[in-house]
Amino acid sequence: MLPAPNRLRERADFTSAVRSSGGCRAGSRLLVVHATSTDARAGHPPRVGFVVSKAVGGAVVRNRTKRRLRALVAARLPGIPDGLDLVVRANPPAAAATFGELAVALDPLLHKVIARWGGVA
Repeated sequence: MLPAPNRLRERADFTSAVRSSGGCRAGSRLLVVHATSTDARAGHPPRVGFVVSKAVGGAVVRNRTKRRLRALVAARLPGIPDGLDLVVRANPPAAAATFGELAVALDPLLHKVIARWGGVA
């Protein structure tokens, strides 16, 4: 589970990360990672949110996909710079993906958005 300070919760925060003109995104067949910055100087930790729509599958499949993504991101949280808001969106093929396949898809996307944002991957 992600620590409370590292969770995106408000709709406005999700919207800001996904639709921000100052943000960036990287995508693959399984996932899309959106990133935008907050004020890192104010000591904001990185925050992460997840979007898994009904197109991915039923409730059981969506919740399993979210649990897997949360676990993957929690393990990579120390590598995400302060002041960065991320939204990880699952595409429909993510429903059939294994934990390992999601990990393989997530790592390059995280590195790409962190590099575009100007942080250190």
